[in-house]
Amino acid sequence: MTRKFDPTIREFVSCLAQKQPSFKVASKDVHVLSQPSDFYANLLNIIRRARRRIFLSSLYIGFSETELINALDDALRTNPGLHLYLNLDYNRSTRPGPSSPILSLLPLLQNYEHRVHISLFRSPKLSAAMTNIVPPRFNEGWGTWHAKIYGSDDEVMISGANLNKAYFSNRQDRYLHFSAQPALADYCFSFLQAVSGFSYRVLATPDGPALHWDDTSVLPWQIQSKAERVLSQFQMKHLFSSVSSTSSEEQTNSSDVVIFPVIQAGQFNIREEEHTLSNLFDHLASREDRLNQEPIMNLTSGYFGLSKEYQDLILKSNVGCSIIAASPKANGFYGSGGLSGLIPEGYTLSEKRFMSAVRAARRPCSSNHNVSLKEWERDGWTYHAKGIWLSPSVDSPPVLTLFGSTNLNSRSTNLDTELSFVMATSSDELRQKLQEEIKGLHCWAVPWRGGERKVRWRTKAIVALVGGML
Repeated sequence: MTRKFDPTIREFVSCLAQKQPSFKVASKDVHVLSQPSDFYANLLNIIRRARRRIFLSSLYIGFSETELINALDDALRTNPGLHLYLNLDYNRSTRPGPSSPILSLLPLLQNYEHRVHISLFRSPKLSAAMTNIVPPRFNEGWGTWHAKIYGSDDEVMISGANLNKAYFSNRQDRYLHFSAQPALADYCFSFLQAVSGFSYRVLATPDGPALHWDDTSVLPWQIQSKAERVLSQFQMKHLFSSVSSTSSEEQTNSSDVVIFPVIQAGQFNIREEEHTLSNLFDHLASREDRLNQEPIMNLTSGYFGLSKEYQDLILKSNVGCSIIAASPKANGFYGSGGLSGLIPEGYTLSEKRFMSAVRAARRPCSSNHNVSLKEWERDGWTYHAKGIWLSPSVDSPPVLTLFGSTNLNSRSTNLDTELSFVMATSSDELRQKLQEEIKGLHCWAVPWRGGERKVRWRTKAIVALVGGML
């Protein structure tokens, strides 16, 4: 399987195939979207094409997304055998008030009681005692359900975007759609079903939505052991299935893409993303003397505050790394009232500290080996893209990318529950599409200006207290 891949990643892909589930795909079935409007149009089409199942996973669904809810209603009404599965975050979806996201889903539950299945994941980091102390919105700081999966039948779209108007219009993210992929779609659907086993179930009652906890053997805030066991067994099952499927020569020859799902759920001691990236950097370091080319990494995060583990990987490596972060104005919290309004400034502080660490690490001065930071800013837009692209050299398109829900920061590493994917390809056409994706993001990136910005003392104090929650 790995012989066709570029020498830069060949051994890494072979090693990863022994550790993570994998899915072989033909590049013609991989569609790289670039605009929020494309994401939304594709999402609606995925729903309209559904005949057996729709499975959507997001942080939340916006209360005012009438067109989306109507599309789901139309699909259910015209297809009597169709089931809808929603996996959302408990705290974000049950914010109090008349515009609580969960209220917009109530008509679907009432009209299709036995065919609509809504699961709300509650982070156990927030203890039962703290639940009565920490107010709404702030309780989301202890971790959320963060996987973004949008599929139906045998197709699936992976993104970092949530289901809210801004993500459909002027909030930049990444979007990869995989068509005619029953194995990958089954994996994503089964993953969501597994998580539903330690989530709340939403029921429709005359008084509104009600939350039901099915598992009487464990309390909602004590699910750590169960979640770790379920997710570990889930991945092991699919790993065995992947290894056994590699014997199919026909499938191997017809595919020029391989995809590896990686779960990151630090609170459950599931750290596949960390291990995968550590292995990638180790592999690149071991290949330095054997490669004629100098690999280049592009990295982006709308909430740039690398975990210490990821920062160390970059600082100790000789691989050139070009980073895009959101400018303060492109941060989703820019202009917010109260403490949340300080969040963009908190990320400026993280960026300042990162660049100081880069200088202290004395990275090589060669342009192909340095670490650069830019900021994304576009009038009237916010920035939410995240991921990694690896190219064999500065002049060649990517051969590998990491995409999905992870922001690559401390919160994603330790608090949120993430599902991301590593994709390697030998397809020249797909590689070029990934290169165009990078160029599209860099089109709105300017040199980092954080060094000129002042960070107030109260922001520094708050970051010192809750920095890992940013």
